[in-house]
Amino acid sequence: MLHHTGSAPRQMVDNPHFVPIKNYDLMWEQIVDAVDDHFKIRREQRVRVVAGQLTDGRLETYPRIGSTILEPWHTDSTRGYEKLESTLQTIRRRCIVRVTPEPEGFFIGVEVYKEMEDVTGPSDVDMALDGARFDGTLRSGMEQPELGPEIEGWIPLCRDVLLEQRILQDILARLNGIEDEQPSKPFGLLQ
Repeated sequence: MLHHTGSAPRQMVDNPHFVPIKNYDLMWEQIVDAVDDHFKIRREQRVRVVAGQLTDGRLETYPRIGSTILEPWHTDSTRGYEKLESTLQTIRRRCIVRVTPEPEGFFIGVEVYKEMEDVTGPSDVDMALDGARFDGTLRSGMEQPELGPEIEGWIPLCRDVLLEQRILQDILARLNGIEDEQPSKPFGLLQ
C-alpha cells in the first residue's frame, strides 16, 4: 500500500512483519533505501552468512530533529499531532531496524524512538553557588546524583508508531514482487 509521504498509514501492519523472501542482499538494500529517505544512517550490520547460518541484521540512524509545520517537505514527522508537537517543542527521533532470519523468510521490525529536548536549565555550566547553602553550611558533595536521561540534554518520550508504520510499509512496498528472486551469484558461478 502506497501513501503520501507526509501522511499516516491508513492500515496498521504487524511490527515486526514477516516477509517470505530469499534474496537477503536485495532485501537489505531496499531497507537501507527506505530508511535513508527519513534518516541519515549511522551504523548497519547486514544480514550475512556466518558458519552456514544467517545472522540478524541491524540498522541504526543518527537522531534527527523533528520537522515543523513550516517544513511540510520533511518526512520525519507525520501530519497532525506529531508535526504540531515538533513545532512547539524540540523533538528528535532515531530509528532502529532489526531483521531476524526465519526458515522461510525474515522478520523486519522498525522502532522509532522520540526524545524531547531538556530545557530546564544549563547542563554543563558550573554554578558559582553550587556548593554553598544559605544556612551557613556547605554541601559535602556526597549526595547521589539524580538518574537522568541516557543522553544528556534529551528526555526519552515514547516510540513514534505512525512513523514506524510509514517506514515499514514503505519497505514492504519496495519488497513487493521480489519474494521469489534468488540471491545473485558471483560472476564466476554464472552459467
